[in-house]
Amino acid sequence: MTTENLTQRTSSDFAQLSRRVADAGLLARRPGYYAFRIALVATLFTGGWVALFALGDSWWALAVAVFQAVMFGQIALLSHDLAHRQVFRTRRPSEIAGWISGNLCVGMSYGWWMDKHTRHHANPNHEELDPDVDPDILVWSKDQARASRGLPRFVGRYQAFLFFPLLTLEGLNLHLSGIRAVLKPTLKHRGLEAALLLAHFALYLSALFVVLSPGKALVFFAVHQGLWGIYMGSIFAPNHKGMPLLTGKPELDFLRKQVLTSRNVEGSHVVDVALGGLNYQVEHHLFPSMPSPHLRRAQPIVEDYCAELGIPYLKTGLIDSYAQALRSLHEAGEPLRKAS
Repeated sequence: MTTENLTQRTSSDFAQLSRRVADAGLLARRPGYYAFRIALVATLFTGGWVALFALGDSWWALAVAVFQAVMFGQIALLSHDLAHRQVFRTRRPSEIAGWISGNLCVGMSYGWWMDKHTRHHANPNHEELDPDVDPDILVWSKDQARASRGLPRFVGRYQAFLFFPLLTLEGLNLHLSGIRAVLKPTLKHRGLEAALLLAHFALYLSALFVVLSPGKALVFFAVHQGLWGIYMGSIFAPNHKGMPLLTGKPELDFLRKQVLTSRNVEGSHVVDVALGGLNYQVEHHLFPSMPSPHLRRAQPIVEDYCAELGIPYLKTGLIDSYAQALRSLHEAGEPLRKAS
């Protein structure tokens, strides 16, 4: 078979899958679902701050910190769906809602995250092209470990044990990444994004230090930001970590590239809500604009089709997905442990 014929065949493979999914009505918008979800999350998020003011200067405020960590995660998941235009068909309303939810509500640059996440979707788990596997603190392969210097070289030796403790800093990392982004002239709408980030930090810190004593405010901040970071990392870690890493010139077609580098997490509807539908990572990567409630229904269609083509399709439980990711991190750091 010639290269041209192979390219045509593999391209038609995804086209056939797309027709099956479209025929099932799974690419249609779900405005009612998203209206309800946005209203519910907004109500709970606002209620959390009302509860903080009602409790006053009390250690019970830490319960609000835990609750708002979950709410920040849920709002970030809504920002994710907005960025993929699962909610609105056009760009402008998606951007406006994304700025409100991302920049204003949780203090994360919507424009920065959208650019980063788009590059991830284009080349998932590609060592040179996917920003999510940059060796900035953790190393994701033995080659990255051998080439590492500074902090990644130090952390990489025991990164499997340090992974979840490091996630307590992920919330702060998202804030700092947003601040760095608005300081660069390349970010579109940087003035608006900067103003919304500033408003978030001003309102957030004012709420803490007006209601709580300085000591309680600092503890609230640490608990809230730390748990939010763990929650965000726990949402995204099972999806690709421990799956095959790609290097060099991309040779796989779109269907195989997305399926072979992604892992699904099985579970109940509770898992679907907690992970925002991203537990159906294979289906999400194949159809990024598919509304999240349709991913569960698309899953058996995609799995059966992959079985027809002989494409490996991985799904596992939530705990095992974390175990696979941690084993992969431990293996990647092996050259550093030997060197030390």
